Amino acid sequence: MSGDLRRPGKGIVHGMTAPTPPTANSPASEPDGLDAAAATRQSLHEVLHHEAVALGELAARLEQDPTEAAHWTQAVALIADCQGHVVVSGMGKSGLVGAKISATMSSLGIPSHTVHPADAMHGDLGAIRRDDVVVLLSFSGATREIIELATVLGTDGVKRLGISRSHDSPLGRLCDAHLALGDLDEAGSLSLAPTTSTTVTMACGDALALTVAHQRNFTATDFQQRHPGGSLGAMLRPVEALLRFRVGDNLSTVPPNTPLREALAQSALASDSPIRHAGAVLVVDADGCLIGLFTDGDLRRLVLENPDSLDQPVSEVMTANPLTVSADTTVAAARQTVSTHRIDELPVVDANHRPVGLIDIQDLLAPRVAMD
Repeated sequence: MSGDLRRPGKGIVHGMTAPTPPTANSPASEPDGLDAAAATRQSLHEVLHHEAVALGELAARLEQDPTEAAHWTQAVALIADCQGHVVVSGMGKSGLVGAKISATMSSLGIPSHTVHPADAMHGDLGAIRRDDVVVLLSFSGATREIIELATVLGTDGVKRLGISRSHDSPLGRLCDAHLALGDLDEAGSLSLAPTTSTTVTMACGDALALTVAHQRNFTATDFQQRHPGGSLGAMLRPVEALLRFRVGDNLSTVPPNTPLREALAQSALASDSPIRHAGAVLVVDADGCLIGLFTDGDLRRLVLENPDSLDQPVSEVMTANPLTVSADTTVAAARQTVSTHRIDELPVVDANHRPVGLIDIQDLLAPRVAMD
């Protein structure tokens, strides 16, 4: 890292004085003139700012230093060209960070799993194959179990990507590719617990995973296939999967010359529930293409303005050329449409603009309920 990040008590981090650790027998005291709440806010800010500065410095070095950029490019290529699994290994907190990195890669279409370095040296080396790439995490770059694993893997011809403090660390010198985090100080007054180093390591994993996924043209559809459950999966489903009102099933269409009263009656008859019915009438032309929409909200406004208007053709009161979405539009995109245009009902059409169904805002706001 640059000279702006120094050991506590020896310098400043972008205008923020690095705190001097208290001695073993004297707890950290509140700054003069600060009450407890203010001291808490200052401590929170210092930790968040300290970690944010470290990430900014790493990003700047990648952008400005061609040598560092080359190391990152080599690391990306190593993962992108991997024909097996990306195996992640680390001791202690690094191992926990490695589990998150591995999970992120798997969710982005990069097969990955973790191996504990001590277990690997005691029988679990079979979980690593010749065509895998092993990502080895150790901020110091000198963790004994990681160094031993890196040495054995090198003997076996397995590609290794190390992430540590410095390219000159034992791990950096052993690996086929290496990313240097810099000479980071951990956040907080004690500067002891892994904080800044684990945050930056995790961000490195995110950057690698997302960059490789981009190079492999990983799409939202690919992501949804790996997340069929939960809110992420729900938002990436095609909107057709949420349709409760389908043309030809429990949703009717009417031609434009149909009297409004008759159109409403047909809509009620088409419903398969005496309580729940479609909130709109779909109007189609002679070819069956959608040309208009008349909603329950339109009906309320119309009756209040002119109670005798129910016998006029629906074409005179409908919204012509309404907003629509295709059947393969994602739930997230459909939700954005109703939110942006402040509408409650959204017709779903096929490639020929023929209506296949109708979805309302409640279905989009609670897709799990709609699916059930």
